[in-house]
Amino acid sequence: MLLQPLMDKLTLLHLPAFRKGIEEQITNPQYADLSFDERLAFLVDLELLQRDNSRLQRRLKKAHFHMDAVLEDFDFSASRGVDKHQVLELSHGAWITNHLGLIISGPTGAGKTYLGCALGHASCRADFFVRYFRTPRFLQDLRLAHADGSYPKLLAALARFDLIIFDDWMRDTLTLPQSQDLLDILDDRYGHSSTMIVTQIPVDAWHERIPDPTIGDALLDRLLNNSYRLQLSGESQRRLRSAIPMSAT
Repeated sequence: MLLQPLMDKLTLLHLPAFRKGIEEQITNPQYADLSFDERLAFLVDLELLQRDNSRLQRRLKKAHFHMDAVLEDFDFSASRGVDKHQVLELSHGAWITNHLGLIISGPTGAGKTYLGCALGHASCRADFFVRYFRTPRFLQDLRLAHADGSYPKLLAALARFDLIIFDDWMRDTLTLPQSQDLLDILDDRYGHSSTMIVTQIPVDAWHERIPDPTIGDALLDRLLNNSYRLQLSGESQRRLRSAIPMSAT
């Protein structure tokens, strides 16, 4: 059997890793000692691994994470105030399967965004569709969507994500239209998908940043009653890692 027609067929079948594996087996004499079954299994595993990696990269690209963060690089020292076992359990994604929420809070520079992105990355690995937003910019997108008539389309797009991450949550006081929009989104997601909140604003201060008390009650009800909470502590990681000496005063 001629080799090139086989390679062309593998290309047509979109099996690039399988093709690359055959080329490797032809040129590497170490494979000569393997049985046909072993060599075939190697090729199939190679193709599956390539597809898994490609799928992960597509999910990471669609997520638009603020930073390239992974849990393997997160500092779980006691001063951070988080339980490593709880975080690793959350990384498996059962809470997303069960349509629960997660709130990550703590002072400026404590590593909230990094942890949120790292858990989002782990969720992509677990085969969930994730989307990250900076809340102030997201609110601007909502305003523009209302102006150009694309708001229903935006809501439909958001509904397709298993997990949405809202960073910088409640950084600014909401307007009435903004709070109504957020309630619409959270109402659609409640019991059907998951939402992660990343914020430096204490939960007790959220209600006063929502202009309508009734909407405030509804927002907090959908976010707080079915969510895990992670409270980070400690000094600013930016200051600790800065190469510039800081004054003690």
